[in-house]
Amino acid sequence: MPSLPTEATGDIDNNGYLDAHDFHCLALRSCVLEGKGDCSAARLQKYQHIMLSLWEEIAQLADFDKDGTITVEEFKQAVKNSCVGRKYEEFPQAMKAFIESNFRMIDINADGVIGIEEYRYDCVQRMVLEEIKVIDDAFNSLLNDDDRKKGGLTLARYQELFAQFLGDEKDDCQAALLFGPLEL
Repeated sequence: MPSLPTEATGDIDNNGYLDAHDFHCLALRSCVLEGKGDCSAARLQKYQHIMLSLWEEIAQLADFDKDGTITVEEFKQAVKNSCVGRKYEEFPQAMKAFIESNFRMIDINADGVIGIEEYRYDCVQRMVLEEIKVIDDAFNSLLNDDDRKKGGLTLARYQELFAQFLGDEKDDCQAALLFGPLEL
């Protein structure tokens, strides 16, 4: 499996491990992004419930030492145990919910397709890049003919690529570009 970027593990506060705090932050992020800046109390409460449930499921899968935190190594081992060699449909519900939440956060206009502009936006928020071409090349290398017809990545295609990324143990897995032009 390629090296996991922090967003693939959910460590959004970048402290080196996953814990309940990451999921509280993820709830707020999801609420604000879905609301295009608006954060209603009802939507925030919905996301807090979803993310707390997601944290509890992921902790059961990956917090092997039961210390309330999940290290990158624990997360990688849980992914290996739950995802390597499996199709998306066979993933644990927590992993599927996490992947679908990531898709919704990147799909800014909520049209069901991650287009090149949304992909660029996601990349530049997380990476320091000098040229747009490297982002565009990474995005275009992910697309098949059907994706090009649809204008980008649908949820089903994103799920397929995410499953390839998690389940492929080769260092040069093309699906790693789902997170941008990463060094492999």
